[in-house]
Amino acid sequence: MGRITLETAGRLVAKGLSMAAVDYGRPICIAVVDGHGDLIAFGRQENAPVRSIAISQGKAYTAARMGVNTDAFLERLHREQVLAGDFCDPKFTSLPGGAVLKSDTGAVIGAVGISGLKVEEDQAIANMLASLAASGSA
Repeated sequence: MGRITLETAGRLVAKGLSMAAVDYGRPICIAVVDGHGDLIAFGRQENAPVRSIAISQGKAYTAARMGVNTDAFLERLHREQVLAGDFCDPKFTSLPGGAVLKSDTGAVIGAVGISGLKVEEDQAIANMLASLAASGSA
């Protein structure tokens, strides 16, 4: 995969929403962004928390811009004892639930962000979607 198309992003949104419903029985918001962190596709299930709209987009944005999953970003912040704000981007979040989407060559081509569940559940769905995208199954 060389880039995230609207079609691929839409499939990722649909798969993520389905996973949340089947595996967790709770609604989520899901955002898919390009390599710059700009929104390509978004989905919000009925009754998903309103705050999860911005949070899912922030998680995807952060993962894309930093080039790492947001759980790894949080670990770095703790390890280096710095704040997300130290990176001078007010859109960054350190909440787990964002995963990087990479090309066949390892270049960051986008990210997915999930919000609405426990952060470890958000991250699990994001990781699964990133794996599907990497395998060409998205």
